[in-house]
Amino acid sequence: MNPGHKYATGNIALPAGIASYSFGLANTDPSTVGAYNSRMLSDPRISVFLFAVAALSGGFAARAADTPRQLIAHRGASGYAPEHTRAAYQLALDQRADYVEQDLAVTRDGVLICLHDDTLERTSNVAEVFPDRFTAAAGRGATVKRWFAIDFTLDEIRRLDTGRWFNAKFAGERIVTWQEAIELVRGKAGLYPELKSPPLYTSRGVDMVTLFVESVKKNGLDRPESLKTTPMIIQSFDEPTVRRVAQELPSVPRILLMESFGSGMTDARLRDIKTFATGIGPAKALLEAQPDVVKRAQASGLTVTAYTFRSSNSGRFPTVRDEMSHYLYTLGIDALFTDNPDQFPRK
Repeated sequence: MNPGHKYATGNIALPAGIASYSFGLANTDPSTVGAYNSRMLSDPRISVFLFAVAALSGGFAARAADTPRQLIAHRGASGYAPEHTRAAYQLALDQRADYVEQDLAVTRDGVLICLHDDTLERTSNVAEVFPDRFTAAAGRGATVKRWFAIDFTLDEIRRLDTGRWFNAKFAGERIVTWQEAIELVRGKAGLYPELKSPPLYTSRGVDMVTLFVESVKKNGLDRPESLKTTPMIIQSFDEPTVRRVAQELPSVPRILLMESFGSGMTDARLRDIKTFATGIGPAKALLEAQPDVVKRAQASGLTVTAYTFRSSNSGRFPTVRDEMSHYLYTLGIDALFTDNPDQFPRK
């Protein structure tokens, strides 16, 4: 996901060592490297992934205009099926997503599950199944009930219906664990896990990052042979977490998500981000307000992945496909998150 080296038509010029570093091609004859990467670049998941891997070596290149842009299925194909369910993930695969996103949370018994919110009430019937297991929290002018995932074991969460809230035809869908998501997506698309709210879990005595890193290594997701067939990119809004993952999983690209540029995205800040991340993931409104960030970030060796594009809100554009086209091919972003994978405008 990071501009690392200059692309020619179908080939990539890699610095000494990067081929063996990224894909286990130690002692590869340099004359074969171009041909190898030509095959890899035909897959849009790999082509931009190579951008990121090249950046991990400290390289840089301009992004070629014809490099395939990437489609990340936001919580699966969540415009058509309940987010983070098998139905949403399978539909994302059917709609040819390059990556399927998994937001991660932690259960009381230390299992990583796929859940966007820290709490269960929005996307399940937890209030019916466990009416008295809530935590009273301050809301907007009132006390609200919250059912935090960390307060329930996996077995308890398995009892919840995570599909009916979206549509009755999805009744009976159950929570998906991170391990189950790996097994469903692996070899068919890339994985795009987000570490959600690590400070929350730290406050509960749970090291979320350790749980995640251990799972990645146990599944070999950081190994060259796995990254060839199942690229993985890690994301988080929590900068200390991204910095830590850079140390513990250095071979895996990392995106720093952003809700704000503060007083503006400076070149100095981009250079700082480049020391621990391979790309930035800003809200699309930030790029609408400051479109020059795209080229400046890419010139700094960072990819740009914007969020979130959905047919229910395409802003000033007639359709979400038109909106995505503007960001991808006019502003020049590398990838985007969408609820509607089937509307992604490939070129």
